[in-house]
Amino acid sequence: MVTVVASVAVGATTGAQAATSEGLLCQTDPQQTFSLTARSGYVTTPDGNSIYMWGYGMSSGRFQLPGPVLCVTAGRPVTVILHNTLPEATSILFPGQKGVKANGNPAQPQFVTDTTGTTSSLTSLVQAAPADSGSVTYTFTAGSPGTYLYTSGTDVTKQQQMGLYGALVVRPATAAGQVNDRADSAFNPQHEYVYLLSEIDPEVHLAVERSQPVDWASYNARYYLINGRSMPDTLAPNNASWLPNQPYGALVHIKPWDAATNPLPAVIRYLNAGRVNYPFHPHGSDERVVNKDGHPLQGTGSTAQDLSYLKYDIDVMPGQTVDALMDWRDVEHWDALTNPIPTQLPAITDQDLVGADTWFSESPYLGKQGTYPSNITVNNECGEYYHVAHSHALQQATNYGAAFGGMMTVFRIDPPAGCPAS
Repeated sequence: MVTVVASVAVGATTGAQAATSEGLLCQTDPQQTFSLTARSGYVTTPDGNSIYMWGYGMSSGRFQLPGPVLCVTAGRPVTVILHNTLPEATSILFPGQKGVKANGNPAQPQFVTDTTGTTSSLTSLVQAAPADSGSVTYTFTAGSPGTYLYTSGTDVTKQQQMGLYGALVVRPATAAGQVNDRADSAFNPQHEYVYLLSEIDPEVHLAVERSQPVDWASYNARYYLINGRSMPDTLAPNNASWLPNQPYGALVHIKPWDAATNPLPAVIRYLNAGRVNYPFHPHGSDERVVNKDGHPLQGTGSTAQDLSYLKYDIDVMPGQTVDALMDWRDVEHWDALTNPIPTQLPAITDQDLVGADTWFSESPYLGKQGTYPSNITVNNECGEYYHVAHSHALQQATNYGAAFGGMMTVFRIDPPAGCPAS
């Protein structure tokens, strides 16, 4: 019998979850018109801290981090109305989109010096919504299919650090189940995920909350986030009640690849809203990088040669987006009866522990649950397998220096038949 030890509190119920509890949550509109409001609010971290933030939210909703995932169709017009309740002017940049206008005027950004005194940001007066109760309307044509970061274009170093960023997903006009216009970018629409990566220096946020100057020379990020959450909150479902301002989870939940029953991969859309490179590192499987910054990896000319590639460490640069296809393959064809491939419970020194809980045993095989040691707290439901995914810059996998935490999550692979209903 194969023993797969895992004690990951994923907030999952037995069997498949509802579509809204895992994966991408899109904001859509038939007219592709969205009304956003820049607000202040607070987010919580797993170590009990509460941090003052700024963020975009739907005008009919509340403050949230990150901003709503806006899903649109390539080649169609898009309207985004920004209302501003913050104490200073703010704006939105839409990199990669065509013919961006603000209040009907061409929005041609200019370089200006921001509050650090050294860094230039892209902004212009016509783009900004004035402080307290101003607004501005942006229009553009959705660009090529893929994933884009939208972010403040005003005092970028400060306002992006404060939380003014979100994801824009542009879908192909004729093939919604593809990352781009290439047929080989097809994915399973039930397994689509956004990983918006960012970081927080709480001292910056405290200074802004107190209306004090920010000492950028002393900048020191202490929290690292996926979708506005740190581990273990990244494993909680979408719209978890205890995270009211952090609506997006980051758990990938799939079954093994099978040519007949599960032929399409998942897609993970990576975005970097931080200041440094995030080398995101999923254990257990490569991912196929098919898009960068909203463009397919392909050659030029009539052949459009496929230039996608497999990567075990997904490097995401500041401001960059990377779309990667992901599946898990049982290369040794485990079978409980004909090919059991016995797996021994690792020695305690080889297990990753948090308190008395075993997080994963490094077993690559799916199967029935075995017998667990009496000192182990087990949340494994049906012999499913988990592998960790995290920033390979290990200080980014902490909460204020304490591991496990930060920019870390888990990929869950269920047995081929799924988990039986309880």
